[in-house]
Amino acid sequence: MTLTPLTALSPVDGRYAAKVGSLRDDFSEAGLIRHRIRLEAAWLQHLAGHSGIGRLRALPEKVRQALAQLARQPPDDAAECVKTIEQRVNHDVKAVEYYVRDLLKSAGADPAVLEYVHFGCTSEDINNLSYALMLRDARTRVLLPGIDDLLGQLRAMAAQHAQVAMLARTHGQPASPTTLGKEIANFAARIMRQRAAIGRIEVLGKFNGATGNFNAHRAAHPAIDWIALCRGFVESLGLACNSHTTQIEPHDWMAELFDAIARNNTVLISLCRDVWGYVALGYFRQRAVAGEVGSSTMPHKVNPIDFENAEGNLGVANALLGHFSEKLPISRWQRDLTDSTVVRNVGVALAHTLVAFASLGKGLAKLEVNREQLAADLDDAWEVLTEALQTVMRAHGIADAYEQLKTLARGRAVTRDDLHAFIDKLALPAEERARLKSLTPAAYTGYASDLARAI
Repeated sequence: MTLTPLTALSPVDGRYAAKVGSLRDDFSEAGLIRHRIRLEAAWLQHLAGHSGIGRLRALPEKVRQALAQLARQPPDDAAECVKTIEQRVNHDVKAVEYYVRDLLKSAGADPAVLEYVHFGCTSEDINNLSYALMLRDARTRVLLPGIDDLLGQLRAMAAQHAQVAMLARTHGQPASPTTLGKEIANFAARIMRQRAAIGRIEVLGKFNGATGNFNAHRAAHPAIDWIALCRGFVESLGLACNSHTTQIEPHDWMAELFDAIARNNTVLISLCRDVWGYVALGYFRQRAVAGEVGSSTMPHKVNPIDFENAEGNLGVANALLGHFSEKLPISRWQRDLTDSTVVRNVGVALAHTLVAFASLGKGLAKLEVNREQLAADLDDAWEVLTEALQTVMRAHGIADAYEQLKTLARGRAVTRDDLHAFIDKLALPAEERARLKSLTPAAYTGYASDLARAI
């Protein structure tokens, strides 16, 4: 069967393929191979710039140009060529080394120079830096901009609806009113914190050989300070150097990043569920899209599918991210291979996250506030003002304030007239009773509108 979006096993390469194309250049197999080629070439360039390796001091200009091109942008057919070599040698990173050697040989590199391709490296030196660059770039280019787009929508909604009063529902029951804008601002504030956490995580890389001790490096060129040389190489890539590792970089920074992304996703799941609930209560209407069908049998339906899709994809992403953060920092002794197959799925988790971002953004853009329903619910919940009454009574020294209002209101509907009759009997100054009687559920929102605009 030919592989197409319709025959793809994974939905991120099938149904959702158009939404995750921004990840494909980095996290596909071809993307990983290109990163490996760049790093092999960049390492040889770095070695050639060191005075302690005589054979590399005078590389022919054609070789230097070929090396620079590989480090910058490998040929379009590079991945296919590497896979052909891999079929013969049955080792993915060794195939990259042979590919680089072949291209440099064609450019005129002599055999002594070719022996410095992959010099001192273990496969994981190349792999860990490749994944570090992939994740760093995806964070900057795709993930953070996606979060910023959602934040922009939420901030705009918070400001627009800052004064739209809404009945709060603690434990699902009527509670002290808020504003719609304030509830949206709450999520914006939470996402801002998680975005900052994602952005500040340090991306690490290691380049220190088979067990992290530069054994082969020092044996071959004992006069060179390999710790400094390799640190300089890692830092030249824009990464922080981890100098204390086994054969593998221990992936602790990856776990930190995946946990931070998962926390952001968890906040978004909560947002999806809250908005879903507000749609169910009628606080939001969803703009119908011409030609779309909401139900295969009920023609009237406009279902909150965007929020449901986002919630589902965020859940899948978090399941993978959680496994990554639990598994990747664990390796038996100086290295086992269990991380290799796991880390190949990083792009899948990010893809489900991006699908969720797109669905959530689409859903938010279709929402319309149903002010009539919001007002009706508030006008049917005068009992929420008992909090205000009992607190004012306490401030005036009236005994058993809470208990008096509990007797009046707990477990039963309370009308405006009920509250006013209760207020009329209170031993309060006339102006205070008048102030309390002027309260309405819609006006009892504290600083909610100010907080909504402060985000």
